[in-house]
Amino acid sequence: MAFKHRDDIDLLPSYKQGKPAPKSDRHTYKISSNENPFEPLASVKEAIRDDALDFINRYPDMRGWGVVERLAQETGVKSENICLGCGSTEVITQLIQLVAGPDDEIVYPWRSFEAYPIIVATAGATSVQVPLTADGHHDIDAMIAAVSDKTRLVIVNNPNNPTSVPVSDTDARKLLDAVPSDVLVLFDEAYFQFNTDPNTAVAMELFHEYPNVVVAQTFSKAYGLAGLRIGYAVAPEDVVDGMRKVALPFGVSRVAQTAALASLDAYDELNDRVQVIISERQRVLTALREQGWTIPDAEANFFWIQFGEKTTEAEQYFIKAGLSTRVFADEGIRFTVGEAAANDLVIQTCSRLKTVGLLV
Repeated sequence: MAFKHRDDIDLLPSYKQGKPAPKSDRHTYKISSNENPFEPLASVKEAIRDDALDFINRYPDMRGWGVVERLAQETGVKSENICLGCGSTEVITQLIQLVAGPDDEIVYPWRSFEAYPIIVATAGATSVQVPLTADGHHDIDAMIAAVSDKTRLVIVNNPNNPTSVPVSDTDARKLLDAVPSDVLVLFDEAYFQFNTDPNTAVAMELFHEYPNVVVAQTFSKAYGLAGLRIGYAVAPEDVVDGMRKVALPFGVSRVAQTAALASLDAYDELNDRVQVIISERQRVLTALREQGWTIPDAEANFFWIQFGEKTTEAEQYFIKAGLSTRVFADEGIRFTVGEAAANDLVIQTCSRLKTVGLLV
């Protein structure tokens, strides 16, 4: 860039959206962005049409009190403990901007959510990336060892994106017991509704027990509102006050707030859809493991296969099959659990990869 600017921005990678479905004469599928494959519920569409569209000429309620108060009831906290944002990514951004700046450090697992290093660098802080274990889990002992006097936040991604593995309650408590109480620990739970591991950490339980826990959740995944951008944080009151000071004014639209409330009203119906995705996830994993693939236990609406140096070569087979996936060069591929037909294509393509010698 020729104009005067922060030099450190030149070093940042741009966040890359999941690739669209490949172009083809046949039906193709996008399974690259962990989106919910179901279209919005009729009741959610009706609520948007009846309660939001006529007001798009007006600014939304900046605090989002209707959603905030409802979430407070759902989570068993006070309204003062809830902060909205444009998806959970924005509330994470708010939190990092609140706690960290130059010479401060943020500790998080890696590989993990690709926005973390971008958000940290934008705040002027330093990322401390702690490598995952060989099977894709958080290395809790290494994360504890990485905490220093410069640490302002520790991030736990449960289940971890892109490996889809959970963080156990035992490991979460071990971390919290080791981190100083004046250092916040963020539990990023964008996919928690898909997490069926009986031993998993439950962030809201930890929030009620530890003074420095922040929980980030979203309506994008299980509720299928990714296109409307609404998420929230549950945090101590003073943390919420600080996050609101750095939040984008009027960032969450009335349409998004209306859809969120309607989705909460339709919880049982939406949960049925979550159960379908979980069932499809298990069907695919069982089939792939029977083919001989080694795949970590998946507790989100996606799963991960390590291809190492064969990753780019493997990607081409999925593209030819009509599937766009999330590819991490020389590491592996993340597959969203999509429509049954898309999942069938994943199974068929992995079988093909086995026959050509790309089984890892």
